[in-house]
Amino acid sequence: MSYVHGYTDSETRRLSEQADTLSTLLHGGTSYPMGARVLEVGCGVGGQTVHLVAASPGAHIVAVDISADSLARARTRVAASVPEADVEWHHADLHDLPFPDESFDHLFVCFVLEHLGDPERVLADLARLLRPGGTITVIEGDHGSAVFHPDSAPAHVAIDCLVTLQAAAGGDALIGRRLQPLLAGAGYTEVDVRTRTVYADATRPEWVDGFTRKTFIAMVESVRGEALATGLITRDDWDRGIADLLRTAADGGTFHYTFFRGTAVRGTAVRTPVG
Repeated sequence: MSYVHGYTDSETRRLSEQADTLSTLLHGGTSYPMGARVLEVGCGVGGQTVHLVAASPGAHIVAVDISADSLARARTRVAASVPEADVEWHHADLHDLPFPDESFDHLFVCFVLEHLGDPERVLADLARLLRPGGTITVIEGDHGSAVFHPDSAPAHVAIDCLVTLQAAAGGDALIGRRLQPLLAGAGYTEVDVRTRTVYADATRPEWVDGFTRKTFIAMVESVRGEALATGLITRDDWDRGIADLLRTAADGGTFHYTFFRGTAVRGTAVRTPVG
């Protein structure tokens, strides 16, 4: 698993901005009952964890991440925002999680599959952790869904740099459109995938600032150094593409992006992890 955006302070801020801006859009309908054991796979810096515990104050959240630094930031963020939260933290690789079979009622996986080379296998392996009838919620974006005005070929080229670099790292920045077949292929039942759409224009300044500028454009900008170093784009073309993306956040500009949120139930046949 390779995180193409890096583990910088600016990326931590971007993730926090993203989680806070999108909290209602992405987490609407996600809450867990009193006493439920919920595993958040790949909690990162805790941007989503804060909203999980706020929506499910009676649930026991277990949060796991492969980055010790991100996990430390997550602890700090949750302690500051929801000091009474019942969260258990684990530093672990999602390919080798230290939990017994059928130990959770629910799984929550947000913006994780896009960074994996084997998302269907990971989903199948995670199923062993669910009790019979347990559910999984998966949220992913799809950078191919970005539609904006004024349209700009250089802006699309800049976005494609991120898609290309994420693919080179073993991930898939277009994974949102694959969510239903991935869950079904991993053996889950009652798969239900719905879209959650962001639309920003001058009448929604909070979306323009929180999503267009501080989430999406900041995400593209995070790969500037690697895009230039690998020769994917020239400096002039990169600067033009970013300038055109910023133009969509100015007066007269519009920006549209689609997230995919899938829910499913553990099937009767659980695949046994290999290796």
